[in-house]
Parts: sequence; structure tokens; C-alpha cells
Amino acid sequence: MCNFTERHFVELFRNAKIKPAVNQIELHPHLSQQSLVRYCKTEGIACEAWSPLGGDGGKLLDDPALKKIAGKHGKSAAQVILRWNLQNGIITIPKSIHQTRIVDNANLYDFELMADEMKTINDLDQDSRRFGRDPNTLSF
Repeated sequence: MCNFTERHFVELFRNAKIKPAVNQIELHPHLSQQSLVRYCKTEGIACEAWSPLGGDGGKLLDDPALKKIAGKHGKSAAQVILRWNLQNGIITIPKSIHQTRIVDNANLYDFELMADEMKTINDLDQDSRRFGRDPNTLSF
């Protein structure tokens, strides 16, 4: 599924015979959708982040808190965000056409974010900071 909220799943489950395996949602530190992620985990549905780095023009990669954490680990803000997703059990596939970024985006397994760093990133959530369209305003 893509961009399904709890409301959409409740409606789907009224008639669906097969439970979806994955819900692809906009998810990044400014829109962590923690309630939806918990719901999906409870239902056995994996979450995949689209636009995990905040998309074009979002300036998420310039966030001072992310840059500070990145500096501690000798990583980029993008790598910190992707690692945060992994540690939260989120499937994350960032888009890039640049070979160096593709290599950097895969270089996430030689560091781990500490609990206080995870909390700092979780606290960046603005709950409604979407770069894409709000699925609650779309008709399916």
C-alpha cells in the first residue's frame, strides 16, 4: 500500500482477504508518523519511508541537531537520518542519481545512534510537516 493511514486500513480490512505486507509512507524526522508506524507494526505491516531525507527543498539535511549528531559520528546528516530509520525498523530506500551519494547512503552499518541521539531526532517531529500530499485529503 502507499500512503495508507489507520483510517484507510480500517476501511480496507472490512473487505480485504489478504493483508498488505508493506505501507509506503512519507517518513522523515519532521514527519515520523509514530502512531501510524506503531499501528502497522501491530498489524504485521512493514513501513517503508519514501522521501526519507525530506525531499527537495525541505532543508532537513541542514538541521543543526542532525548535523551535530553527524559530526560526532563522522557521518553526514543523510546517513544519520537513514540510520535512524533503520534503528526504528523502517525500510528506507533513498533516491539518488549521484554515485557518491549512493555509496554514502549504503554506508550505515559501521555506527549506531545512541538512545539520546534517537530521542533528539524523534523530538524533531512536527507531525504535519509534509512535503508530499496529505493522504487524509485524498479520496481513494
